[in-house]
Amino acid sequence: MFRLFIALFFTVLGMTCLYLAFRLYRGLGSFFTGVRFWPVLASVIACALISMNIRHIFTPVSGYFMGLFFYLFLFTAVSDIMLLVPRLLRLPFTAHHLYRGCVMLAVLLLTVITCIYGALNAQRIYHVSYDIKLKGRGDLSRLNLVMISDLHLGGTGSEGRLEKVVSAVNALEPDVLCIAGDFFDNNFSAVRDPESALGVLRRIKTKYGIYACLGNHDAGRTFGQMVDFLERAGIQVLEDDYVLIDGRLALVGRLDGRPIGGFGGLSRKALSDFFVRPDGSMPVVVLDHDPKGVDGYGDEADLVLCGHTHRGQVFPFPFITRKMFPVDYGYYRKDDSSPQVVVSSGVGYWGMSMRVGTHCEVVSIQFVQ
Repeated sequence: MFRLFIALFFTVLGMTCLYLAFRLYRGLGSFFTGVRFWPVLASVIACALISMNIRHIFTPVSGYFMGLFFYLFLFTAVSDIMLLVPRLLRLPFTAHHLYRGCVMLAVLLLTVITCIYGALNAQRIYHVSYDIKLKGRGDLSRLNLVMISDLHLGGTGSEGRLEKVVSAVNALEPDVLCIAGDFFDNNFSAVRDPESALGVLRRIKTKYGIYACLGNHDAGRTFGQMVDFLERAGIQVLEDDYVLIDGRLALVGRLDGRPIGGFGGLSRKALSDFFVRPDGSMPVVVLDHDPKGVDGYGDEADLVLCGHTHRGQVFPFPFITRKMFPVDYGYYRKDDSSPQVVVSSGVGYWGMSMRVGTHCEVVSIQFVQ
């Protein structure tokens, strides 16, 4: 089955490369008579292979090439679909070589502009704040809870922007910092300078500590190294476990239900297997990376903090994540007997090193009476 999947994947990739190369060749050939098909095809294939980043050879640039390849395909396909009717009607201008050339130049220009905007936008970190009222629970009005998710350390540009993330967190003066999963990008070995990253993370200042749950990318054969790194950075990992914060708040961390490569033999438990509310008035906040199951929580939790979705990260994927999850971003509550939910778009990015139509963010939670 795996070999069949690989064969199918590379077949589709090859056909996509041929399609893009042919469209580029015909479009550019309208203006430049010296254009040859095979060099164009080789360039498209090279872009695709770099974006795949096999064995992390092209980590510094792979995310940008992935975005370039994706948007070049998207805009080329959309232009062909939009101009299908004029071609079927055999309108005279569609047969002119300058028509093909102008369309392709427009596609290339739109691709470049989108990728530059997306790459620059991904470097900005926004602050998003939510006022949460927990009726009938303890007084948390002076507790400043800050959340980040989806840093994807080890991915393109993640280490270079770590200083910016830490500065954004410290600027909010958190009492508690919660990390809602996907701190890593599947492979701890992809982190080029772990000791430098540790030094940066140790500069985070909180009153009551830093706590993390594990996401689907915080897994695999280097899982042990990931957990060890987090502990050395002063981050307490909650592997289906909980802590009490200042005797006023129960903070629960869930294991992700679908880890890529596994959590070294650990598997997600039912919440009731390891947690019971300490008393009837103590608020309970749950860190659960994937919001897909938030509708399964009842009155055992008051607030659930999630990440994972990236809010789709780049256009047009936000339209897809809205359909995939009960909530893919922001504030949500199913009904009065359900907990409140906050889903972050993440402080980093995965795959494409871009944000188009979404943003990177640090979230602060203000508890109001």
